[in-house]
Amino acid sequence: MSATVNLQISLDTLIQAMSALDLQAKHQLLEIIEQQVFEAEEAEYQEDAVTKTEIAAVQLEYSQGEYMTIDEFVEAEAT
Repeated sequence: MSATVNLQISLDTLIQAMSALDLQAKHQLLEIIEQQVFEAEEAEYQEDAVTKTEIAAVQLEYSQGEYMTIDEFVEAEAT
């Protein structure tokens, strides 16, 4: 059985605790933080009004046949 504990600690206390970690634990913590930052930025990006407008415009162009296949793109770049 696992238990969950929610704590509120100051940033200074967290920094002190992280300073006490060995290098392997710091690398593990860094991986966790990077993944969470990536996920948060991705969620924020997907909810951005400008991004949603751009995606809708591209989807409309695609539905109207206004696109180039990768082969067409490569051929056009080669010439």
